[in-house]
Amino acid sequence: MNIAVPPGLLGAEAAAFLQSKHQMLIGGKWVDGQSGKTFDVFDPANGRKITSVPEADKSDVDRAVAAARQAFDHGPWTKMTPTERSVLIWRLADLLDKYGDELAQIESVDNGKPVRDARAVDVGFGIDLLRYMAGWCTKITGDVIPMSVPGEWHAYTLREPVGVCAQIVPWNFPLLMSIWKIAPAFAAGCTVVLKPAEQTPLTALRLGQIIQEAGFPDGVFNVVTGDGRTGAALVEHPDVDKVAFTGSTEVGKLIVKGSAGNLKKVSVELGGKSPQIVFPDADMDHTIAGTASGIFFNAGQCCTAGSRIYAHKSIFDKLMAGLADEASKLKIGRGLLPDTNIGPVISQEQFDKINGYLEAGKRDGAEVVTGGERWGSEGYFIKPTVFAHTNPQMSVVREEIFGPVVCAMPYDDDDLDKIALEANNTQFGLGASIWTRDMSVAHKLARKIKAGTVWVNSHLTNDVALPFGGFKQSGWGREMGREAIELYTQVKSVAIRL
Repeated sequence: MNIAVPPGLLGAEAAAFLQSKHQMLIGGKWVDGQSGKTFDVFDPANGRKITSVPEADKSDVDRAVAAARQAFDHGPWTKMTPTERSVLIWRLADLLDKYGDELAQIESVDNGKPVRDARAVDVGFGIDLLRYMAGWCTKITGDVIPMSVPGEWHAYTLREPVGVCAQIVPWNFPLLMSIWKIAPAFAAGCTVVLKPAEQTPLTALRLGQIIQEAGFPDGVFNVVTGDGRTGAALVEHPDVDKVAFTGSTEVGKLIVKGSAGNLKKVSVELGGKSPQIVFPDADMDHTIAGTASGIFFNAGQCCTAGSRIYAHKSIFDKLMAGLADEASKLKIGRGLLPDTNIGPVISQEQFDKINGYLEAGKRDGAEVVTGGERWGSEGYFIKPTVFAHTNPQMSVVREEIFGPVVCAMPYDDDDLDKIALEANNTQFGLGASIWTRDMSVAHKLARKIKAGTVWVNSHLTNDVALPFGGFKQSGWGREMGREAIELYTQVKSVAIRL
């Protein structure tokens, strides 16, 4: 193995997987790409090659979609009872728990994130979501509809699986985003072709092995690895019924256009520039820790990262000093090290992009409270950065940076309409947080914020039962909760004249 992992940090199972030959899962078989081409996967902690995986072309996508179609139209999957599907999904959750440490280590090497975060959040939350969705298998129902036309009628609706689903997931939470999508699809009775991000394909491939071990029928779950061309072939495929995508708004718009050929169902969870609004009565110790976590968790590589802070002028300086202190406490390093709080960003490309924003912020006159530069001499590490006294004209305020960089602005007006106007001054609308002891203010402002999730005295907290998605250019559809089942089903009306 080419990666330089400190001794004792990588378990035997994770090491064996990383060193093994990697193939794609199509129709229950592990196969190479038909072209024989591969691409390299890199360790963001040092930029070195970890391994290679197949580079799928259109013929591989055709094979995977055909396998998913066969499993949906003719396989045992759609003939299973809801309870049988539920048992399989629950068994998959148990296996993820069994292999949780191994999965967390693979994710940490591939993505760079702290291994304890990978175990608690990426694996742990994924397990909870699978078990939650397993319960929905037996609760997908229609309605009896009273009709008003002449005659006697018995009318009802059926909620049926949409069919073959192409699911394209990002590199910031590779395993968790895969589970976010496959769990409701499986619960609804759909089949899946998953394409992980080319930067982080490894846990998706390991997930395929675990799904086979759980006993899912061949073709229900398929994995193809490749870049945007592989994703485009999936999106445009005429035999795909549904596309689910998480990623940038720019790519999301291409997904929507590419899906138009056969008018696929589409859900897209896209970018964000989430505000954190701090009132003068907020519990400052709690708020300082919470707003810091809201931007620095996962090295700022969260679509709901709280990257804009609006703080009342009376507490602005205290908050800035507190954020700088919190940033100084964060231990930067390789994710496998047990005391690491913040790992590298994902790639050289992302590293260069973030550094470009850091330079732009300085050039435009933002005050650097802390950070503002790289950390170390190798790998893609960025120091947690706080920019103060920024303004909406700056690119660091307008655009999604997707790194550990927050822009702070003071306000001196208690008019909630004006505060909301500033918070909503963005093309995005994914998340927002309000920090105050006054629940009347919190409720009133939450109604004015244009975002899919509004937290109060918290940021980034999610629950498997809570729908997640965006307003405006942050996307279409809701994942998790009951609403996720609606993404993977369609309604049929049946009207019988008696």
